[in-house]
Amino acid sequence: MPELPEVQTTVNGLNRAVRGLKIVDIWTDYNSAFHKGKDSIKDPAYFRYFKKNVTRAKIVSADRVAKNILIKLDNGNVILVHMKMTGHLMYGDYDRTDPLNRFIHLIFTFNNDKTLELSDMRKFAKVTLIAEKDLEKGTGQSLHLANIGPDPLDKRFTFNVFKERLARKSTGRIKTVLMDQSIIAGIGNIYSDEALWRAGIHPEERVKNIFARNDSDALAKKLYTAVIAVLKKGIDFGGDSMSDYRNIHGKRGRFQEQHHAYRKTGERCSMMIREPHGNKARQCKGVITRKIVGGRSAHFCSVHQRLLS
Repeated sequence: MPELPEVQTTVNGLNRAVRGLKIVDIWTDYNSAFHKGKDSIKDPAYFRYFKKNVTRAKIVSADRVAKNILIKLDNGNVILVHMKMTGHLMYGDYDRTDPLNRFIHLIFTFNNDKTLELSDMRKFAKVTLIAEKDLEKGTGQSLHLANIGPDPLDKRFTFNVFKERLARKSTGRIKTVLMDQSIIAGIGNIYSDEALWRAGIHPEERVKNIFARNDSDALAKKLYTAVIAVLKKGIDFGGDSMSDYRNIHGKRGRFQEQHHAYRKTGERCSMMIREPHGNKARQCKGVITRKIVGGRSAHFCSVHQRLLS
C-alpha cells in the first residue's frame, strides 16, 4: 500500500501537472454491489452525483491528509482519493509499457484534451467527494478523514507530540503502534521497518520499554528522528516501487534501492557501528530476519535490534 512518501510524491506531481485545468468529462467502470448506497464512485448512483458535481470544475490544488489525496476544486468541492493497496494516478502521456499501468478504472478528461487516470489492479481504491467547508472545520467533520493521528512531517509534530501519541498504547508492540493510523498518520510496513532499523529498535519492543530507559529519552528521540528521516528520504527518492506504486508519469520511484531492512531477509545487516573508543566503525554482524508482528511482516537485524528485556 502506498505510504506517506508515495502519496506526497503523487500530490507534488498533481500540483505540477493539473493545477488550473478544467474537468470536462469523467468515466469509470467501477460498479460494486457492496458499495451500493455508499458515498463511493463504485456505486453507479453516487458516481452520477459525483460526475455532476465535478464536471466543469477547475482544479485549484492538491493536498494530502495522511494517505489521502485531496484535490480541491473551484466550486467548493474536494475529490478524495485513497489509493489503498494497488492504486496510482497517472497523467497525460504516462508510461504505457509498464503492465501495472494498464488497470484503468477511472478517467478524468481535461480541457487540454489530456487525462488523469487511476490504475487500480485490485479495485480497492476509494474515490469520493467532500465539501471544502468541512475541511476548514477540521478533518473530523468528514467520516473519511476521522480518527487520523497527526502528520509526522507537520512542523507541529515535535518530539513531545510523538512521545504523547505513542504513550496512548504504551503496552503495544512498537511496529504495530507506529502503523496505527489513529496514533500517527502515514506510516506503513516499509517505513516502520526502515525507521526501526535506523533507530536500533526491535519491532516487537513494547512502547513503554523505549521510554522507560534512564537516558533522557535518548532511544525514543533516536526513533523520532529516524521516522522523520526515512519519510523525507522516501519523498526525495520519489516513493517506493518495490510493489505496485508508480508516480503520475507511470514511472517507478527509487526508495526501494535504499532499503536496509524491508524485504532484505537473509542479507547481512548494513548498519555501521561505531567503536566505543575512537572514530572507527565496523559493519554490524547481524542478518536481516523476517517475523510476523501483529499480522504484518517485520524485517529487522538479529544483532543491533535486540529486545531490551
